[in-house]
Amino acid sequence: MGNRFQVTDRFADGAQYIGGRLRPGTSGQTHSVVDPATGESVYTYTLASPADVDEAVAAAKAAFPGWAGATPGERSDALHRFAAVLAEQAEDFARVESLQCGKPIRLTTEFDVPGTIDNTAFFAGAARHLQGQSAAEYSGDHTSYVRREPLGVVGSIAPWNYPLQMAAWKILPAIAAGNTIVLKPAELTPLTSLMFAQAAKEAGIPDGVINVVTGTGREAGEHLVGHPDVVMTSFTGSTPVGKRVAEVATATVKRLHLELGGKAPFVVFDDADLEAAAHGAVAASLINSGQDCTAATRAYVQRPLFDAFVARVAELMEAVRLGDPADPATDLGPLVSHVHRDRVAGFVERARGYATVVTGGEAPGGELKNGAYYRPTLITGAAQDSEVVQSEIFGPVLVALPFDTDDEGIRLANDTPYGLAASAWSRDVYRANRATREIKAGCVWVNDHIPIISEMPHGGSKASGYGKDMSAYSFEEYTQVKHVMFDNTAVAAKDWHRTIFGDR
Repeated sequence: MGNRFQVTDRFADGAQYIGGRLRPGTSGQTHSVVDPATGESVYTYTLASPADVDEAVAAAKAAFPGWAGATPGERSDALHRFAAVLAEQAEDFARVESLQCGKPIRLTTEFDVPGTIDNTAFFAGAARHLQGQSAAEYSGDHTSYVRREPLGVVGSIAPWNYPLQMAAWKILPAIAAGNTIVLKPAELTPLTSLMFAQAAKEAGIPDGVINVVTGTGREAGEHLVGHPDVVMTSFTGSTPVGKRVAEVATATVKRLHLELGGKAPFVVFDDADLEAAAHGAVAASLINSGQDCTAATRAYVQRPLFDAFVARVAELMEAVRLGDPADPATDLGPLVSHVHRDRVAGFVERARGYATVVTGGEAPGGELKNGAYYRPTLITGAAQDSEVVQSEIFGPVLVALPFDTDDEGIRLANDTPYGLAASAWSRDVYRANRATREIKAGCVWVNDHIPIISEMPHGGSKASGYGKDMSAYSFEEYTQVKHVMFDNTAVAAKDWHRTIFGDR
């Protein structure tokens, strides 16, 4: 395998970032970050205990008054400096993200890291635009206006599939709005979240504004979500875990933002550009080795194009280059762990009993045999109610199914519990527009699938959760809307008082 970034020295003081410094956890339990391309441990650390979470929340609580009291311009300036620091360190971030996740270096260099820098720059600008309704005399006797105020300490939990970007999606809108935060990254992939917090300190963001506790969901995560001084929780992860987060958060009446699982449909109508749809399906199903909640997982193809679509997708998948993530020539890296690779393989093996595996469906051998690799896989012949169609596999697996009428295609697209993302492929603007209206998802792409931008919101519906990441809409998650009302009459005995006591 290629050159590897040495992380042991960088995080020699531990994997907990509390009050502006790294320190070890106090749980007494250790955990290893494993390079999924080789199966080798690259960093071992002590996990966070509930006591570590308490310290991190206390640090965030102490930092809140000063950070919330900073002007929007001051917070904006700090975030602009933050973006500049991230840009200076872009290569290190790309290498570490590739190392801990198994992502190809092309993906981290061209997507994860620049996307995070752009997101930081966006929120630097957005910090100055915490707008409310204009002041007016809506009652006639009073002047009303709306303030957007920070909530307090946010306790967020990020997943392992996009550790850097998800850390940014949680942290940036929260602190741009004047909150402070404690982030719990996945214990599998904490390194770039820690680097992100360190970069914030280098940019001059005060100690305690951003804290990172690295521990298990059961120990550190549940304690963070249930902490009485945490006023909001933002969670990205699976729907079953999201339900548990909601249960814990409800006990202390927290504001809750959930971005959960997905099973994105990829609907190809019979007038679509076949070559564009086939290329789009391969890219959208294989991005991040399919470990993306918005990845294309269910290709519904109108029957006249179905056979040609399947043949072309299979051809393109078979040309995908698996290899060392550090090699710029590699297209597809390993899955995040051998445990997860075996979970994905289990879905495919069970599907062989009721469907056809057209291509893939196996782990490669040779030089890649020690890594958590799995070949791009295309499945046909599955029933709509089958496991591979209804359940989130979270791997490089695409299921293709035919449909006849437009009504059927849209109905099948909506026929899962999820509603995070979808795409529609057609040259007919009316057909495409109908699909965007009727497919139930937080994002519907037309003639593309996957691109995201900082200015637009990301979030789902149904079992995919609620609330938005990115964009100005995220401030609705991280601010409290306060109505302020001034009496303009200076009259002691107001007319409305007679509804309570006295006469006119």
